[in-house]
Amino acid sequence: MRVNKYISEAGICSRREADELLVAGRVTINDEVVGMGSKALDGDVVRVDGEIVVARTLAPTSSRSRAVYIALNKPVGITCTTDQSVDGNIVDFVDHPQRIFPIGRLDKDSEGLILLTSNGDIVNEILRTENGHEKEYLVAVNKAVTDEFVIGMSRGVRIHGQMTKPCKVRRIAKYGFSIVLTQGLNRQIRLMAAAFGYRVTQLRRVRIINVKLGHLKPGQWRNLTEAELKGLLPGRTSW
Repeated sequence: MRVNKYISEAGICSRREADELLVAGRVTINDEVVGMGSKALDGDVVRVDGEIVVARTLAPTSSRSRAVYIALNKPVGITCTTDQSVDGNIVDFVDHPQRIFPIGRLDKDSEGLILLTSNGDIVNEILRTENGHEKEYLVAVNKAVTDEFVIGMSRGVRIHGQMTKPCKVRRIAKYGFSIVLTQGLNRQIRLMAAAFGYRVTQLRRVRIINVKLGHLKPGQWRNLTEAELKGLLPGRTSW
């Protein structure tokens, strides 16, 4: 098994993050530092930062546990990182008994729905296809929302040296709008609004694909339902 998959199977992080650990020289197999493309064989001792890790698929049956999939209403101030040296990291905030990590990100100064899991495989499957997946946000701004603003935002805005994809924008209040994105550029909504002279005062994600925030209060989380899991990746048959 490739060591990045092995690490994600252990519930340490996603495969992408495991690749970063490998590049940083933080992974050893049988006490030797290994890099990208290395494989873990039966009987090998894999360590991350000196701590032994065991992939669930290779662990004794009695020690395996069902993968975790949860929806969290992330409050403002919580950082979407698995780095537990960061104050206010999302892993310590949830304090789940299993090792979990976020699927994607939500800015520290934003709130709302984020998904977390112990299954590294699903993280990569969703992130690989996230450009086609809808994410819905409710946004408050410092100026009245005009027709010109709605039309301009929906057509696309140049940020990070590129045009954003067309999106669905709807005015919901004098100072508020909803927006549905199919891409996830860094601080995308804030930068799009700023291009029209608006400042975002509150941003809350309320939906990811078929999973809705619903009545979850800030800081609360719940397990995803079977129907929600199937809706996230319709072609997948096991979880």
